[in-house]
Amino acid sequence: MTQAYSIGIPGQPWGDKEKALWRQNQQIKRSYHDEVVTKVNALSSDFEVVQYGKLDYFEGQYPLFALKSQPWCDAKPTVLVTGGVHGYETSGVQGALRFSATQAKQYAKHFNLLIAPCVSPWGYETINRWNPLALDPNRSFYPNSPAGESAALMSLVANSTGTLTAHIDLHETTDTDNSEFRPALAARDGTEHSNWDIPDGFYLVGDSENPCDVMQQAIIEAVAKVTHIAPADGQGRLIGAPTSQFGVINYPTKSLGLCTGFSDARFNTTTEVYPDSPQVDAENCILAQVEAVTSALDFILNQLKTGDE
Repeated sequence: MTQAYSIGIPGQPWGDKEKALWRQNQQIKRSYHDEVVTKVNALSSDFEVVQYGKLDYFEGQYPLFALKSQPWCDAKPTVLVTGGVHGYETSGVQGALRFSATQAKQYAKHFNLLIAPCVSPWGYETINRWNPLALDPNRSFYPNSPAGESAALMSLVANSTGTLTAHIDLHETTDTDNSEFRPALAARDGTEHSNWDIPDGFYLVGDSENPCDVMQQAIIEAVAKVTHIAPADGQGRLIGAPTSQFGVINYPTKSLGLCTGFSDARFNTTTEVYPDSPQVDAENCILAQVEAVTSALDFILNQLKTGDE
């Protein structure tokens, strides 16, 4: 069962007092400006840098940036790449930036690339899953979202020209899911959550309504050359969900308000890197994210050329 949390009374959902106490306990641990914004601005010669919103929190103001490939052409399919929907998932942010800096230019010949490398900058700075309001942006992608991070990204896509063909969302599963974030979730909601086995390795989350099985397989095969793929547990599951194939599970992304569920993109996937594995380091995690994006784009490009599903 989940461990007791330091805030709140077990079985009773948090009120404003508990949420305020949780927020007061958070501390800035790294710089969004130094580690993200400066890298975004350094790419301005190859991309149009777009400020698509600003989060105005008591802790400070956080401008939200996206990169648009050039030249943008409405006739080309558009691909959305997102990182840092959960700000603490570092390789998602840095993987999106690394892809932008090293690989995106060759794919911009075929796709409009819209890259939002850090959707949740306060979460990035404080190494948090939630935003300051104790809301999970990756459960908040629905109309009239209460999470500013989610609402801003959805607005960016809605106001971008071109048809969104694919969405690749870069995430991590970490040991702190069990030590901090799931206990905090149980405390906030006044419920009990059993900790899950943290998968040792890379895996993907597809959409149960649009699983894109062949694409997921292609990504897994490509990423396996860079880092190890997470084996299923003894019940054939990853984080409690049954595997649909090696290294892949499916979630109902729309009904859960997940990032890849807010659009009707034909191709979508969510990556999950395990940075706490003794078999990897930070660089390997970044390279795995880049490989996931490039292998997905290679697959999609081939599908569009051949007209296959």
